[in-house]
Formats: sequence, structure tokens, C-alpha cells
Amino acid sequence: MRKLFRHATIVDGTERSPYCADVLVEGGTIAAIGRLGEIQSERVFECRDLILAPGFIDIHAHSDVHVLSNPVMGAKIAQGITTEFGGNCGIGVFPSVGDDSLAAEVLGSASFHHWPSFAAYKEAWYRSGGGVNMGFFQAHGPLRQMVLGSQSAQKANARQTDEMVGLLRQSLEEGVWGLSTGLYYEPCYSASTDELVALAQATADYGRLLAVHLRCEGNKVVESLDEMIAVARKSGVRLQISHLKAVGVHNQRLVDELLLRIDRATGEGLDIGFDQYPYLWGSTSLFSLLPPQYLAYDRHTLKRMLADRSERDQMRALMEEGQGWDSIVGLVGFDDITLLSLPTASHYEKMSLATIAQMRSQDPYEALFDLLQDAEGATVMGDVTQSEESLTRIMSHQRMCFGSDALYSSPSPHPRSYNAALHLIGRYVNETHTLSIEEAVARLTAQSAKRLALVGRGLIAEGYKADLVLFDQRRLDSSVAVGEGSQSPLDVVMVNGEVALERGCVVGTTSGRLLVPLTGYSG
Repeated sequence: MRKLFRHATIVDGTERSPYCADVLVEGGTIAAIGRLGEIQSERVFECRDLILAPGFIDIHAHSDVHVLSNPVMGAKIAQGITTEFGGNCGIGVFPSVGDDSLAAEVLGSASFHHWPSFAAYKEAWYRSGGGVNMGFFQAHGPLRQMVLGSQSAQKANARQTDEMVGLLRQSLEEGVWGLSTGLYYEPCYSASTDELVALAQATADYGRLLAVHLRCEGNKVVESLDEMIAVARKSGVRLQISHLKAVGVHNQRLVDELLLRIDRATGEGLDIGFDQYPYLWGSTSLFSLLPPQYLAYDRHTLKRMLADRSERDQMRALMEEGQGWDSIVGLVGFDDITLLSLPTASHYEKMSLATIAQMRSQDPYEALFDLLQDAEGATVMGDVTQSEESLTRIMSHQRMCFGSDALYSSPSPHPRSYNAALHLIGRYVNETHTLSIEEAVARLTAQSAKRLALVGRGLIAEGYKADLVLFDQRRLDSSVAVGEGSQSPLDVVMVNGEVALERGCVVGTTSGRLLVPLTGYSG
């Protein structure tokens, strides 16, 4: 079936100036671009005064479990995201044979979230289908849990590292886009430099990306970046820094140093990029406020420890000290940590920990420990991490890629789960003029496609897949709020040539594809 976008203002992803043209879609492909007035088409979209852009690419998200129970992926379609990459921050669902509390809190609980391999997970994905195209990284955490078992919060020996490398190579053969690690979280936190280099070398053999949530994003963020630059230098891997930032009021001065070091390393020939979402605050499990050594325990054991006064005192001392890890409480403060989801005490949701402690007439640490001790289900927080000035510097850097870091494990997620792509344009193009519309679209599309070596997507060009977004730029601003099932300000979203959204409403199609790299082993 032919579909024709007529008189569109094309912002094609290359950063060239917008131009007016018609775009013909045949099947799932862009067949022609130009003045196509004589061409007959079954569907015609009149696009005067509207922008037609490539479908947005989300290089950093966490929909691994969500897509299986919500295959339409309406939250992504409604903000123009047509391609997403999961398995980030070292948190994933394969290979897996047992419970993973962190994965359940970040990705969502499901009776089917254990798969012995990426091949097995792919079968589950194919059975459900997907409303957007999806690719996946091999998460580091499941590799450590599979090989080290109950000792996954310890350093691996040479034999165990070799076993992890073998599992990683299997996943790379089966079509993952690289390796992701979350060195802030256990069990990845316990990985040695030798282990990281070995895994990075295997990833480099396939020409794939190593995406990393740095070990520290606060006081030691520069040293943590240096650690990964050294790994990239030794292994030759292509490095992607996940949600680059400096956490804490006193660390905002470090952002320029981070960008300088990335620029210097790329000038020396290393391949380093980064992604970020367009918000000053982030979101993750409330349990992640605790010291890393405690997060190595399953939640049942951890709750027993929280009932012990001596353990609470030790946790508090470590959190106040914050040596060698990011104590978010110390960096941000209880006033800037907000509960987003707490099923066992939902009346506290949308309140800061400081406010909750005051309401309970408790010390903030004691209030936090009590809440965690009683917590069941998805327990998720939001925390203010950076300044507007710092985020503007990061968003305007030429190596920045868009990533939403969206979580769907709780009923009250961070707005980035529904609005991130629209907010990037509304805030940083229309309001602050930090980016031109051409620059913003490139960061939302071609920049990520290039980082991933994703062929045939990310541009409006003949022969490319027909992943497209049609919108009126004037209707986007930072107040746009697209929630579950609400009206989108977008006019049309197309995935592989099929209309997935029209006149602001998600249609309900599942025309997405599971994407695997075209390149193989080159070592």
C-alpha cells in the first residue's frame, strides 16, 4: 500500500536545513522524495506547516519486560519513538535462571522474566510482537549472576571471567548490540578492571558498543570516566557513557571536565559517545540509596537486616561517609529525593523523604529504613541530580545521543517515560533555543543510528525504512504531558510503513521489528 506525505517540511536527521518535499512510502520503505504531484497513492497526508522527521531512536531504555505485556508500546509511540534499545545499566533478563530484585524493580515483575539466553528471549519477543523496533544489549549483571551465583558481589577469578566472556560471545552471536554494565549497582559494582577489559575486548571483536553507567556520577565521576576511558584504550571497544552527568550541587563544576576528557580521548582516536535525557532529575529503585554491599543481598534477606539496629547504624554510617561510591542521600539530600511508587504506603507517593520523615516525626534515615523494610512491589524514587546549566552543556554537545532511560515498572513513573522526546524539542529548541530543530532531530535519530551502526534507519532518505514522525513544532513545549492513554500532540507516527499513531491517537499496531546487527565476529 502506497502512502504519500505531501508538502512536508523535511528535517531529515543530517542537520541540513529543512526543505519542502513530498515523501512516498511503499511497503515499509521510503520509495521517493521530491515533487511527487503526479504519483497516485492510497493514503495521502497533507503536511503543510508540519515537520516530517525520521522516527526517534531511544538508545537507552528499559522496556525489556514491559514490551511483552504491552506490545503496542503506546508510551513510546505517543512521543514519536519508533526504535528502542534495552538491556541498559547492566540490568537485564538473560541469561537468567533465578530472581533478580533489582531487575524486577527497574524492569517490572513478571512470571516470565527468566530466559536462559538471548535466543530464548527473542522467541518470547516474537510471540508478543512489538509496536516499536527494538534491539538489546547484553547486560553485565546477569552474566555475573549466572557464573558467580550467590557470590556475584565478589571479584571474579580468571576462570569465572572466561566463563562470562563465553556467555557474552554467545549473546553477541545471537544478535545483541553490545554489552552494558552498571558499575553503580551490584553485582556489576564488584567487577575488576581486568574483568571489564576482558568483556570489552570480546565486545570489540564484534565491533559493538560497550554502554556504561559509571561507577560514580558524583564526587568521583571524573575518576570513574577515566576508568572506562582506560578500558576503551586497552580493549579497543567503542564506548558509550550512559546518561552522562555530575550528581550533586557541588559537582556541577565537573561537567566541563567530563566533556573535555571525552573530547580529548576522541581526538586521540578512541570512539566515545554519550547519551542523556532532558530532565534535571532521574529515577531508579529506592533501595539503591543503600550502600552497594547491602544491595548484593536478596530483598528478603535485606529486609531482615533492616530490622537489626546494628545493621541500620552501619548503613547510615556508610551513607553519610559515601567513600568509594555515590551516596545519593549525601549528594542530593532528603529534600530532593521523592517517592514515585511505594505500593505499601501509596499515600506518601509524590512526597520527598524529608517531608515523609517530618510527617512521621522521624529522623529521615529511620523513615527511609522503615519504608524499605515494609516495601513490597515496585519501589521507585526520583532524585534531582544536576543543574539546568550543566544539562544544557551536555544536551548541546555534538556527541550527545537521546536516551529516555524510561522505566515502566511502577504506575507512577518519571515523566521521561512518556514525554522525553517531546520535552527535548519543547524545552531545548522552542524555549531555551539551545538547539536548532535540525540539531535536535539529529540527536533524536541519526546520531544514535550512527553510534549503533544501525543500517537503514535514522534518516529520511530513499531506501531507508519508513519510520517517520509528523508534527507541528509549535505545539511542543515543556508543559506537554503525555500520559498512559492520553492524547499526543503528534499528527502521525509510522513504524516500518504502518501508521501507529494518527491525529494524536495510538492506533494499536505492532509493526516493530526485533533488530540485530549486520556485522559479525571480526577478531
